[in-house]
Amino acid sequence: MKEYSITVVETNNPNILKFETNHFITTGANHEFKNIDDAKNSPLAQQLFYLPFIKTVYISGNFIGLERFDIVEWSDVKDEVAQQLVEYLNSGEPILIEEAKTTPVAVTVYAEVTPNPSTMKFVASRKIVPATFEFKNIDEAKDSGLAMALFQFPFVKQVFLDENYVSVSKYDVAEWDDITMELRELIRNYIAEGKDVVSIDIQAQHKPEAQKTVSSQPTQNQNFDDTSLEIIDILEEYVKPAVASDGGNILFQSYEKETKTVNVILQGACSGCPSSTFTLKNGIETMLKNMMGDRINEVVAVNG
Repeated sequence: MKEYSITVVETNNPNILKFETNHFITTGANHEFKNIDDAKNSPLAQQLFYLPFIKTVYISGNFIGLERFDIVEWSDVKDEVAQQLVEYLNSGEPILIEEAKTTPVAVTVYAEVTPNPSTMKFVASRKIVPATFEFKNIDEAKDSGLAMALFQFPFVKQVFLDENYVSVSKYDVAEWDDITMELRELIRNYIAEGKDVVSIDIQAQHKPEAQKTVSSQPTQNQNFDDTSLEIIDILEEYVKPAVASDGGNILFQSYEKETKTVNVILQGACSGCPSSTFTLKNGIETMLKNMMGDRINEVVAVNG
């Protein structure tokens, strides 16, 4: 019988703590529970909800993530919670009660190189998300089970989702030849199991307005002037399809009338890409100058 121990790990969100285990407690799916009724298939999560300060429970891979209400501070209760988790795991009680497997979804996934040597694009044969989503770390990925699963690999740096593909950016410690097949299979199996790639809650936040793109970036100001709206239309019609084919995305951020500068955000494969500066100066900037004349002086980009 496995002997479990717990390591408490802080996250970027002060309300959320990760309780990492020395053994995997679930494989494949990631689970999020908002209340005790939601946790009917997890006896462990149900027990945790008897603690009055527990707001949300996440169970994934080798950790349990807990979000607290503000009625307590983690410094006052984290040791007690860790001890309770250790006792539960070592009791042999079930963590999750697996539901009957659903019929697999017919899907194929192929890997496609991008201009960014650190990013690979994995294209699915069906639509997987309604909008673009970008996650820079596992804490940001709590609303995406697929992104959470990908971040279990230590070499995964960022995950970007668009309608029918996943762009994965890696750290230099791994080579694509060694990891592409494993990533492709994980993505294909996840989609084939019929699970939501992103949660229903975050999907509901998406509205098909200009630049109302869901990502880890703050919501952008929608009160654009006429010039800004014209720039957005050009980016949507002429630029976005091209960068999407390379596994990336471009967001309009602002237009500075005084300096005639257009500020954009690069996401996915475009973020950190060595050729992105060339693309900006020789593609987007030239196009905007040709189409909008002396209203455009320069295009400046930041990585998303």
